[in-house]
Order: sequence, then structure tokens, then C-alpha cells
Amino acid sequence: MRHHDREAMDRLISRRRLLSFGVATFPCLVGRRARSSGTAVPRRIYLQPLGDGISDAESAFVGDALRAFFNVEVPVLPRVALPREAYFAPRNRHRAEKLLDFLAPRLPEDGFRILGLTGGDISTTKDNFEDWGILGLATIVGRSCVISSFRCKRNATGIAHAKIRLGKVAVHEIGHTLGLEHCPTAGCIMEDAKGKVATSDGEYDLCAECRRFLTHAGHALQEARALPWPRT
Repeated sequence: MRHHDREAMDRLISRRRLLSFGVATFPCLVGRRARSSGTAVPRRIYLQPLGDGISDAESAFVGDALRAFFNVEVPVLPRVALPREAYFAPRNRHRAEKLLDFLAPRLPEDGFRILGLTGGDISTTKDNFEDWGILGLATIVGRSCVISSFRCKRNATGIAHAKIRLGKVAVHEIGHTLGLEHCPTAGCIMEDAKGKVATSDGEYDLCAECRRFLTHAGHALQEARALPWPRT
């Protein structure tokens, strides 16, 4: 959010501090496997390709992006068809919230999160818009999220550019599932795109405040790493 008012920013920071305090006060709620072994055991974020519109190369790049930020393994599940119940015929799209409902029970027992990938357009209800086209959707601390390459390709300079956008959207949506809300810091991966895919072109990394929040919440982050996109 580039023009986030001060009051909203204070509320955002307060929520983060409150959540961090809760984790610090009740450490039994997070990281049990890591503490029991004395080392950070990588969690598994499963990728679920949906339909034929998403390529293996796009899925692989999303995996690279997630591993550059989080201490995770990223297995890819067998491709499945997009669910009929999520299809919104009037706009030839799939409803993202219904895709989340479809994905959640498909998370394997050893998984931490599941991320659906589709090449088709997806949408949800936002404010006064009943059917708003989006890049991705997640709920705060939800188990599932979904992203689409459809809007990542708009005005992209080429395949590589579109993949970079998709990778950033993946990190953004997984960030929501870890408790992060939209960030007021320009250039942070958690910045609100506000319906414009070009916003992602100016993003590079998680800001210090977002990284601090995730660390306090018990989520292992990669420290020494090379990000799979250039600094703009």
C-alpha cells in the first residue's frame, strides 16, 4: 500500500506485535518439530498444478522462489483438473475462494501448506465488485492458497518476466498464510498490488518488519540466499 494512512499503518503494526507477543508467550504453539530435534526441520509446501494452463517450468520457478525465502521443501503434486464447482461461466473464470476450498483437503498429511497454480483467470468478490480478477488469493494463516499466471503475462516483456511475477505472487500469498497482511512499505513482496500486476515489478524482497514478524512467529527464513530475480 503506497499511500497507507498513518492510522492504518499503526493498526497493522499493532496486529503484528500482538501476534508476535502471542507466539513468544506460548512457544508450544509453533515449531515443535524443530525444537524437539534441535534443528529447523524444513516444512513442506505442496504445489498443486490445476489444469493444463500452467507449465512445468512455471511450477519449478515458483518452487525456486519459495525456497529462496523460506526453509521449506516444495514437492509438486500430480496435475489435476480445475474443479467444475469453481467455474464462473459469465466471465469464463474460476472463483478463487472455491479453489481454496478444493485445495485444503488435498494437502497431504506431511504438508504445511498447499499452493494451487493455474494458467486460467481467477476472481473473487472485493468491496463493491462482485467478480474482481486477481493474481492470487489466500486467507491469513489459512492452509491453502492459489495463484494464476493469467494476469502475470499482461504486458510482460517475455516468458521470463511473467515467471518472475508469478514467483513473487507465490511468496506474497504464502506470506498471507503465515500471518502477514498487506505491507505499507513500497517494494516489499507483501505490498498490496491494488489490482495492478505492474506493482510486482517494483518488489524485490520482504521488508525488515515482515521478516521480523515471521521470525517471531516461528517461521524459519532463508538468510544467505540469492533471489531468483534482479533488483529493479
